[in-house]
Amino acid sequence: MLEIPDLTPYTHYRFRMRQVNIVGASPFSPSSRVIQTLQAPPDQAPASVRVRTASETSLWLRWVPLPDSQYHGSPESVGYRIKYWRSDLRASPLAQVLQDPLGRECTVEGLEEWTEYELQVQAFNAVGAGPWSAVVRGRTRESVPSAAPENVSAEAISSTQILLTWASVPEQDQNGLILGYRILFRAKDLDPEPRSLVVRGNHSRSAVLGGLRKFVLYELQVLAFTRIGNGVPSSPLVLERTKDDAPGPPVRLVFPEVRLTSVRVVWQPPEEPNGIILGYQIAYRLASSSPNTFTAVEVGATVRQFTATDLVPESAYVFRLSAKTRQGWGEPLEATVLTTEKRERPAPPRELLVPQADVTARSLRLQWVPGSDGASPLRYFTVQVRELPAGDWLTYSSSISHEATACEVDRLRPFTSYKLRLKATNDIGDSAFSAETEPVTTLQDVPGEPPGFVSVTPHTTSSVLVQWQPPRDESLNGLLMGYRIYYRELGPEAGPGPEAKTVKSPSALRAELTAQSSFKTVNSSSALTSYELTHLKKYRRYEVILTAYNIVGESPASAPVEVFVGEAAPAMAPQNVQVNPLTASQLEVTWDPPPPESQNGNIQGYKIYYWEADGQNETEKMKVLFLPETALKLKNLTSHTRYLVGIAAFNAAGDGPRSDPRQGRTHQAAPGAPSFLAFSEITSTTLNISWGEPVAANGVLQGYRVVYEPLAPVQGVSKVVTVDIKGNWQRWLKVRDLTKGATYFFRVQARTIAYGPELQANVTAGPAEGSPGSPRDVLVTKSASDLTLQWTAGSAGTAPTTGYVIEARPSDEGLWDMFVKSIPRSATSYTVSLDKLRQGVSYEFRVVAVNEVGYGEPSSPSTAVSAQVETPFYEEWWFLVVMALSSLIVILLVVFALVLHGQRKKYKKCSAGKGVSTAEESVTLDNGGFAALELNSRHLSVKNTFSKKNGARSPPRPSPGGLHYSDEDICSKYNGAVLTESVALKEKATDASESEATDSDFEAELPKRSFVNHYLSDPTYYNSWKRRPRGGQVPGPYGYEERAAGEAGACFPTVVTTQRSCPQPGARTPLTGFSSFV
Repeated sequence: MLEIPDLTPYTHYRFRMRQVNIVGASPFSPSSRVIQTLQAPPDQAPASVRVRTASETSLWLRWVPLPDSQYHGSPESVGYRIKYWRSDLRASPLAQVLQDPLGRECTVEGLEEWTEYELQVQAFNAVGAGPWSAVVRGRTRESVPSAAPENVSAEAISSTQILLTWASVPEQDQNGLILGYRILFRAKDLDPEPRSLVVRGNHSRSAVLGGLRKFVLYELQVLAFTRIGNGVPSSPLVLERTKDDAPGPPVRLVFPEVRLTSVRVVWQPPEEPNGIILGYQIAYRLASSSPNTFTAVEVGATVRQFTATDLVPESAYVFRLSAKTRQGWGEPLEATVLTTEKRERPAPPRELLVPQADVTARSLRLQWVPGSDGASPLRYFTVQVRELPAGDWLTYSSSISHEATACEVDRLRPFTSYKLRLKATNDIGDSAFSAETEPVTTLQDVPGEPPGFVSVTPHTTSSVLVQWQPPRDESLNGLLMGYRIYYRELGPEAGPGPEAKTVKSPSALRAELTAQSSFKTVNSSSALTSYELTHLKKYRRYEVILTAYNIVGESPASAPVEVFVGEAAPAMAPQNVQVNPLTASQLEVTWDPPPPESQNGNIQGYKIYYWEADGQNETEKMKVLFLPETALKLKNLTSHTRYLVGIAAFNAAGDGPRSDPRQGRTHQAAPGAPSFLAFSEITSTTLNISWGEPVAANGVLQGYRVVYEPLAPVQGVSKVVTVDIKGNWQRWLKVRDLTKGATYFFRVQARTIAYGPELQANVTAGPAEGSPGSPRDVLVTKSASDLTLQWTAGSAGTAPTTGYVIEARPSDEGLWDMFVKSIPRSATSYTVSLDKLRQGVSYEFRVVAVNEVGYGEPSSPSTAVSAQVETPFYEEWWFLVVMALSSLIVILLVVFALVLHGQRKKYKKCSAGKGVSTAEESVTLDNGGFAALELNSRHLSVKNTFSKKNGARSPPRPSPGGLHYSDEDICSKYNGAVLTESVALKEKATDASESEATDSDFEAELPKRSFVNHYLSDPTYYNSWKRRPRGGQVPGPYGYEERAAGEAGACFPTVVTTQRSCPQPGARTPLTGFSSFV
C-alpha cells in the first residue's frame, strides 16, 4: 500500500506504476480506473478585497473569486460569506451570504449613515468554509439627519413676533455634520405653502420669527440639515397664536338703500381683525357741519347693518365705521353718501396702465382713472387677472379702496404674461369691467429647483461623467442659460474650497472655473444633460453638486454626489461579436476585446448575456468568464430558437457597456410529444382523433404520424395501421375502419428532421353504454334530383336523444363514414340532393341516434341506391340533334318560299309598269331532229353596263348562232325568271370599264335572271339542244344592228341580230360564251 499526499480535493486522477532496479525502469503498468478525491473546504481566501461607499446606508464590496481548481468541491455548492460590524462597537458581527461560485461583488445594505464598518470575506462549499480575508474598512456616505430636533417650543412675544426654541438632533441620528436648522412656519388656513427661516450653525437653538400677522394661529416645525440636504421636520406641529391688537377697518361699506331722509349702511368685518371683534361704532354727520359733530351709535359684534333716519334731504353725509377688540377701537373707515333717490351704477374705470418700471418678477403696479360714480359715491374696486395665453379670469382682490387710483398686484409667476381688468362698485351695484390692459410680462427670477436625477460615474481613470435631467419648465422662471457644476476633492487632500465649472447654453457653452483658473469652451447644445469632468486626480474621492442658472442667478444646489476617481469601467464594448450554431442546444460566441484606449485598466473578464429573441425579460441569462479568453460555448439551449447575445467587458472598477445584440439560431432537433390527444364522434366504426402542436417544436414541423392497432386481435387478426400526415396545418384524422366494441391503441408523434416521442391513448369503438338504440325502418326513396331517408326512432338510452346523424357507404369504397350531422331529435326524415353524391356510385345509408352519452347503435343499412340523376328526354343528346335538324329544314323552306315569292312579284311589276308585250316563244324541230330556236320581239335585259371590277375582263357575249333576235323589247318571263334591267350590246367595247369585268363578277351580279339563266332554267330549250357532230360546219359570221334609241315602244336599247348563213341539218349552232354558263 502506498499513500500519495498533496492531491487536490475533488479531482479525478488515474494512476500507473513501474518497477525500477539497478538496471533500469520497467514499462508503466496499465492505468488504473478513474479515482476522484474527496471534497474539502477551500484553503484560500478571496483575494484583492476592496470596499467602497455605495450610498448613505450601504457599502460596496468586491473581491477576486476563487479559480475552479480551488473550489475543492462541487461548483454548485460554492459561495461566499461576508462578515461586517461597526468599528466603534464590539457588537456581534452580521453576515451576508452570496450563493454563487462566480460572484465577485456584493452590496451590504441596511447600514447606518456616516458610520465606519469593518468587513471580511470567506469562501465555502458543501464541506465547510475557508479562511477569512484580511479586514477592510469603509464608511457609509454622509446623509441627511434621520431625526428631528427635540423639545421644540414656541411663545408669542408680540402681535407680530414668536420666539421658537429647540434642542439638538441626537448624535446617532445626525448622519453627518449639522450645518444649521430650518424653521418652517405658516398661518393656519391662510397661507397655502409654509415659509422658511434658516439658522446657520449647530450652536444656535432659538430664533425669533418677525413680521407675522396679528392674532393669527401659526404652525411651526424645525429641521436640521447637512451638506447632503434637509433632515426630518419636527413632529407634531407646534401651534402658537400671535398676540391681539387693535383691529383694521371694516370692509365693503355700502349703502344699498338711500332715501331722502334715511340711509341703510351695510359692511363686512375687517380683513385683519387682530383679535376678537367686540362691536362696531357707526358715526355720521352732515358733510358741511363741523368735523367733531358726529352722531355715534355702537352695535354688537354680530351686527352687519345700520339704518340712519331723520336726515336732511338732498344733503351729503359722512359716515365713519370702526371695529373694537380688547385692545381698543381700530382704524375707522369713512364714506360719503347723498340723500337722494336719483342714483345709478358707476361707469367702469378707464385708462388702465401698468408702468414697466413697476413690474418685477412676481408683482406689478396697476394704475387707472375712476369713471363716473353714477350720483352715488364709489365704495371699492375689484381687480381681476388672467394668465396668458389661455388662463381664466381670476379675482385678485375685491376690496380695493374707493379712493385708490393704483394697486400693487403680487403673487404672480416670474416670466409670465398677464392681462388685467377692473370694475367699480357703488351703492347701486357693479360697473361693467374696464377694457383689458395690454399684455404685460413679469421679469425673470432664479430657477426654483435644481437639476434632477444627478448621477456621477467614472468614465476614465482621470475623468467622470456627470449626467442629469433639466428642471421642470414651470420652475425655470425664465430662459435657462446653462448649468454650473461644483466639485471638490474629499479627504485630507481637499482644497480650500470647491471649484466650479459652468456648462453654458445655448450656443457658446463654457466651463467656468474659480477666479484663479482660466476659461475653456465647450461646444454643446442648450439641451445638454451630460458633461465630462476631466483631469481629476487618481484614487481620490470627489463630491459633485449641480445648479441651473439663468440671467438672474442660480437655482438651489442638487444633493451632493460622491464618486471615486482612478478606477473606471471599460468605456467601449467588445468588438466583432459573432454567434455561430454548433448543435441543436449549443451556440459558439466569439469576440474581440474592447479597443486598448477604452479598457481603462486590465480586462478581468467578460459577461455574456443571452436570451431568446421573443422574450428577453423572461429568458435572459448571464455567464461570467473570468479569463481573458474571447470565445465561449453556450450550452443547454432550446432547439431551433433564435437567441440574441450581448457581451460586456469588466475590470476592477466595474462593467463596461454591452455590445449590440447579435443573433444566432440553434439547429433543429426532434420535436416534443404533441400537447394533447383527443377523440370525438366515436361511432361503432368511425372516430375523429385530434392532437395539439408540440409545446417544444424544436424546428419546423413537417408533419405527423398516427399509428393505431387493436389491443386484442379482431377475428384473429391484429392489424397495425400507420398514417403519415404532411404539414402542420392538419392535426386531425378521420378513422373509418374500426370494429364495433373493440379497444384501440393510438400513438401520435410529430416530425421535424426526425420523429419525436409518442403521445399514446386508448379508445373503445361504440356504441357507448347508455347511448340510444338503433333507429328502425330506414327507407330511402329517390326522385329526379333528391334522395329522402325516413326512419323510426329507437330507444333513447339513459339520456334523452339529442339528435341524429346519417352514415353512408359508397359502393366504390365499402367503408361507412359520417354523411350528415346535427339532425334535430324531432326529425324522422332527411332529404339529400343527388348533386352531393358521386354520379354512377351506389350508396347505402344508416341512421345513428345521439345523446349526451355518445353515438348509439346504427340502424340496419338501407337498400343500395344509385346516385345517377334521371335526365329528362328533352335534355338527351338525340332529342337536341333532331330538334336542330328540324329547325334547319324549316329555315330552308321559309327561305325558298320567300325567294319564289320575290321573283314572282318582280316580273309582275316589270310587265305592268313598262307595257312590254308578252314574249312569244316557239320551238320547232326540223327534219334533222335538231333544235331550231326563234326568239321574236325580245330584248335581253341585263345590267346597264358590265362594270369594271379588279381590272378583269368583261364576260363573253353569247354567240346567237342559229337564233334570230327581233328588235322587240324583252320584258316577259322566261320560265319564271323576270328580266328587269337592260344592257346595250355592242360589237366592241368602247370603254375599259365595259370590257374588263370578270366572269365571276358577272355571275355575282345576275340575281335577276339573265339570258343565260333563261336557257338553263327552261328544260324544253335545254333538251332541244343536241351535241353537234364532229366535223360540223363552222357557222358564218354574224352581223349586229343597233336600233335607234329613240324609237317608240323600246323600253331599253335593243340589238337586232340577223343570221346570214344557216347551219347544216343536224348541226347545232354554237353559242359563243355559253361554255361558261351551261
